[in-house]
Amino acid sequence: MLSRKPFHGRSRGLVVAFDVGTTYSGVSYAILDPGDVPKIQGVTRYPAQEHVGGDCKIPSIVYYDQHGTPRALGAEALQDHIIEQAEDEQWVKLEWWKLHLRAKHLAASHIADDDLPPVPVGKSAVDVLADFMRYLFYCTQKYIEDSHGVNLWRSVENRIEYVLTHPNGWEGPQQKQIRRAAIMAGLVPSSPEGQDRVHLLTEGEASLHFCVANILASEALSRMPILSPEHARQEEEQPRERGVVIIDAGGGTIDLSAYSMKLSPASFEETAPAECRLQGSVLVTRRASALLKRKLDGSKYCNPDILRQMTDIFDKTTKLRLRNAEDPQYIKFGTVRDKDPQYDIRSGQLRLSGKVVADLFEPAIREIMDAFRKQQQASPIPITSVFLVGGFAASEWLFSSLRRYFDALNINLCRPDSHVNKAVADGAVSYRIDHLVSSRVAKLTYGTECSLPYNPSDIEHRARQKSIYRGPSAQLALPNAFASIVTRGTRVAEKQEFQESFAVRRSSQVGCNSLDIAITSYRGPLEQPTWMDSERDQFSTLCTVRADITKLAKSLSPKRSAEGSLYFALEIKIILLFGLTELTAQVSWMENGVEVRTPAVLVYDDAA
Repeated sequence: MLSRKPFHGRSRGLVVAFDVGTTYSGVSYAILDPGDVPKIQGVTRYPAQEHVGGDCKIPSIVYYDQHGTPRALGAEALQDHIIEQAEDEQWVKLEWWKLHLRAKHLAASHIADDDLPPVPVGKSAVDVLADFMRYLFYCTQKYIEDSHGVNLWRSVENRIEYVLTHPNGWEGPQQKQIRRAAIMAGLVPSSPEGQDRVHLLTEGEASLHFCVANILASEALSRMPILSPEHARQEEEQPRERGVVIIDAGGGTIDLSAYSMKLSPASFEETAPAECRLQGSVLVTRRASALLKRKLDGSKYCNPDILRQMTDIFDKTTKLRLRNAEDPQYIKFGTVRDKDPQYDIRSGQLRLSGKVVADLFEPAIREIMDAFRKQQQASPIPITSVFLVGGFAASEWLFSSLRRYFDALNINLCRPDSHVNKAVADGAVSYRIDHLVSSRVAKLTYGTECSLPYNPSDIEHRARQKSIYRGPSAQLALPNAFASIVTRGTRVAEKQEFQESFAVRRSSQVGCNSLDIAITSYRGPLEQPTWMDSERDQFSTLCTVRADITKLAKSLSPKRSAEGSLYFALEIKIILLFGLTELTAQVSWMENGVEVRTPAVLVYDDAA
C-alpha cells in the first residue's frame, strides 16, 4: 500500500474527481485538512440508488424532453415511472453519448456518429457533458453535506479542485471541450483562477495511481525474489526499475499505459506512448445486437423492442458470464411459452453457441494485444507485470483470454478482486495528492510548418523548385518544410521545456502585434519527418499558439530588402511544455540582452 504524506496546506481543501464514462460514471474525493493524511473516498449514494448500498457508479444516461431540458439522469433514468413518462411525453434517451466527443483521429471505421443515439436538436455533445457534470456536482454536494456536514462544504466550495479524466487518445481539442463543459456546468468560473482549479488527466494515468495506492506496490513486492544481503544493499542504493502496463478496459475505449516503477520511495516514469483503442465493452454489445438481428431475421422475435430487450440482457449477464467457448450461452428474455426451435428459442431462452459469443470479443482482444506489443517494443524497460482494471475487466472471457496471452510471454497479469470500476475516479484523486508520475512520453511527433532558404545544392530543394517564392526580405525560400520540436517516444520531464526559434518577416509594423503559429502533429512512420508535402495526410494541425507581442512590435525598426522594400523582422521563440497532462506554451524574445517571456493561448479546432 502507498504510504501517503500528511497534507501541508495552510487551510482545508477539497479534491473532487469526475470519471464520466461511456456506460457508467462515478465521483471520488478527498478532504484535505492540514496535518492530516488525506483519505480517498467515493460518492456512494445517488438519487434512485440509495438502497443499493455502496454502489460507486451510476449509468451515464440522460433523458431530454422535447424542449432539450434534462429530465432524468443516472439511476433515476432507469425507474419504471420515468421510463413510462418518457414514452408518453416522447423524451429522448441518450446512452453512449460520450463517444460523440471521441477524437476523430482514432481508428474507428467500425463506428460512426450515425451508429450512436443522436443528441437532441439544438444540443451538442459538450452540452450533454455539461448537463451530466452538473448532475454529478449536485450529487457530490449532497453526499458530502450529508456525510461530513454542511459547514465543511461551505468552507471549501469556492476553492474545490477538480480532476476530470478522459481516454488516453483524447488530445487538446477534447480537453478544451471538457474545460468548456466544466464552466457550463458551473463547477468553476471562466476566469484564469477558475481554470487553474481544473486538472485534466488521462484515464490510464489515473488507473496507475489507483493500482499503486491499492495493489501494485504490494503485488510487486510479494513477487520479488529474496535477495542476498549484498544484493539487497545494492537494491537499496540503486533500486531496479520494473516495467508495468496498466490496461484500463472501459465501456467505450481501452487505454494502455506503460511505466517504469521504482519502489521505496515509489516513483514512476512513462516509458512508451500511451495507447487508446475504441473497442470498449459497448462495442461487444453492439456486435451482439447485430448478431441477434441476423439470427432472428424472419421470426416473430425480430422486432425492435424484443431485440432491444435481448441486447440489454446480453449486456448485463451473458457478456459477463462467458468462461468457456465450448459451452452454450443463453439469453433468458421471455416465459416458458416463448418457443421456436428453428431459431434456438426454448422456454423463453435464446441459445447461442459459446464460440459465436466468444467471437464478439475478438476485435477487442486483438486490439489489446496489438497495443501491448507496441508498448513492449517501445519501452526501454522490460514489462513484467500487467494490471487489468475498468468495467470491462469484469468480463471473465476477456480476462481469461488475456491471461493465456500474457502467461505465454511469462508476464504476470493481475486483476483487482474488487472495485475495478472505481479505479479511474479514485486514481484521479490520488494523482492530485500523491503525484507519482515524474515524466511522460510524447505520443506523436510535434513541430511546425515552416519555410527554408532555398539551397540549390540540396537535391530535396531542387526537386521542389516549382514552389520557390520570394519573402518580404526578398530571399528565395521553399514552403512545406517541417521543423520537429519533439519526436514521438521522447521521454519528457514535467518541467522540461522545448524551444523552437522563428525568424518572422512582416511587411508592416501593425502586422507584428500578434503572433499565430500552428503546432503540427505527425502520425506517420518516419523518425524525423522533414517535408510535409510528401506525406500530407500524416500531418494535422494540433493547435495554434497565439500571443500578443505588441510590446515587441513597438520596439522594431524597419529594414530594407535587397530590392528596396521595407519589412520588419522578429526573432522569437516558441516554448512548449509537453511533460504535463496538458500542453502549455509561452513565447519569448530578447530585449536588451534579457529574455522576455509572455504567456500564449492554445487555440484548438473542435473538429480534430
